[in-house]
Amino acid sequence: MTTPAPRSPHAPQSPHTPPAMRIKSRWFGGEGAAAQKSPAEQGSAMAFIVWRVAVQMLKRMRAAGFDIDAGAPYFAFVREVLVFLAVVADRIAHARMAPEAREAFVVALVRHVARHLQENADDLLGPPSPGEAGHGEQFIDLFNELAGHYAEFGAAPQARSGGAAKKEGAAEGAESADAGFEPDFAFVRYLGVRLEPVLGEHDRRWVLDQVMAIEAPEALQIVQRSMRELFDPTPPRRSGRRGAMTGE
Repeated sequence: MTTPAPRSPHAPQSPHTPPAMRIKSRWFGGEGAAAQKSPAEQGSAMAFIVWRVAVQMLKRMRAAGFDIDAGAPYFAFVREVLVFLAVVADRIAHARMAPEAREAFVVALVRHVARHLQENADDLLGPPSPGEAGHGEQFIDLFNELAGHYAEFGAAPQARSGGAAKKEGAAEGAESADAGFEPDFAFVRYLGVRLEPVLGEHDRRWVLDQVMAIEAPEALQIVQRSMRELFDPTPPRRSGRRGAMTGE
């Protein structure tokens, strides 16, 4: 992982929209290939996308003027976003997979995210002191703790009221509607609340606005799209203009 250069010490005073995230979400070897893989293989592939999205969100926050110091604050931020996105992926899997398959998917997802985190944290922070839990183990513990917190939140009202109808009659190309889960306001707000202590005091006033208005919605679109492609072997027809979310 490349550590971003330091940003301006001045906190943003309104949500700032950086360029769109561009994350590859092609699955394995071609159209429909992902649906032929085991749940554990699917979870492993999804972990890579979740990891990339979390790192991109951090870079965008820094580009927007938020001070997230290299080192422990950097990884504290990434851990929180990783848990949030993994929980969303689990909610989508809950609606689309049998219980045994979902368990295999989520276990693989979390373990592989933990591996990505440990490799990068060990490189930049060094391994923990003897007797302390490794960076990957710490992430798994955090996921297990916060999954219970996020379980208290639900789907956005429009997703609850229109999800079934949209699954059967949605226009081709619709994305979040057929992804299976759209977090409600409190769900997304909790991510912002969790991130506040990670940032410096001068940035905390603005982090909720930036995360809820800009960063979380964009990250969610990528995870929702990737999960949709995971379960639906035939992708929707694309419009003439290629969306920014599926870039390189």
